[in-house]
Amino acid sequence: MSKVKVIDELKLQDIPAGMITKYWLTLVEDGMGIPVKLPLLVAKGIEEGPVVGLTAAIHGNELNGIPVIQRLFHEIDPTKLKGTIVGVPIVNVPSYLRKKRRFLDGVDLNHIMPGKKDGTVSQVYAWRLINKLVKHFDYLLDLHTASNGRINSYYIRADMNDPVVKKMALLQNAQIIVHNPPSDGTLRGTADELKIPAITLEVGNPNLFQKGMIRDGLTGIHNLLGFLKMTDSIVEEISDETILCDRSYWIYSDVGGLLTVYPQVTQVVKEGETIATVRNIFGDTIKEYKAPQEGVVIGKSVSPVNQTGGRILHLGVRKL
Repeated sequence: MSKVKVIDELKLQDIPAGMITKYWLTLVEDGMGIPVKLPLLVAKGIEEGPVVGLTAAIHGNELNGIPVIQRLFHEIDPTKLKGTIVGVPIVNVPSYLRKKRRFLDGVDLNHIMPGKKDGTVSQVYAWRLINKLVKHFDYLLDLHTASNGRINSYYIRADMNDPVVKKMALLQNAQIIVHNPPSDGTLRGTADELKIPAITLEVGNPNLFQKGMIRDGLTGIHNLLGFLKMTDSIVEEISDETILCDRSYWIYSDVGGLLTVYPQVTQVVKEGETIATVRNIFGDTIKEYKAPQEGVVIGKSVSPVNQTGGRILHLGVRKL
């Protein structure tokens, strides 16, 4: 750790070519004045080319993206690379150490981008992340997972009306792609405002490593690098099994109790099909929930304890 150079900002011109370099990027200081540093992996090719940024763990309990980035850098030969790859295995360092989703002040870091230069604890952290690092990217892939108590398919959120972003999404060979224009406050949304094509990769479930999801996420990134001519990777075309959705939404409960959700992720449900039941503490069924329309299950709740207004499942409406 002592051999890793500490930097205050990513300066691409100062990074040695033809090798992989590790850095600690200082963002803020904690309550004892100790610097809070982001780990960076940078592979800079000998030939010039695009800068692709890979970010993970913007929520501290979303871990699958970490080994995706680590494995990519083990597989990349920087002497044959055209351009630069910047990997940020952990964006939200304080929450990662606490095994929590939200930042120290209870804020979702992915809802306040690009932050503020002179704002709150989380706003300053977000602002420095964007200005010291993200603004230097030409493309961004932001890796996420489901939240606590839920599970996800391997799916992509992308603005499919943008031809560059659409191609980035299709190259991931995901189980599901959801057309989702970037919203204000997200890292992807801020990248879009900076004219950086970006997609969100939802790579499975929180708080654990899933080998299959990690492998799939890695394949999609190699596809993008090959498509951009940064590597000689053979691009695997989109799978016929990839489901394209025009939109998606969560279905919520209107009663509290013990929740059972029946469909599995990636399963197609028909309109009117029973998707969940809620029982009271005595075991009596008090409510059944039906699918409001045909769609594919992108993610779902797996926590039995469900309050009124809790999430049931994430339904994708397929492209016609």
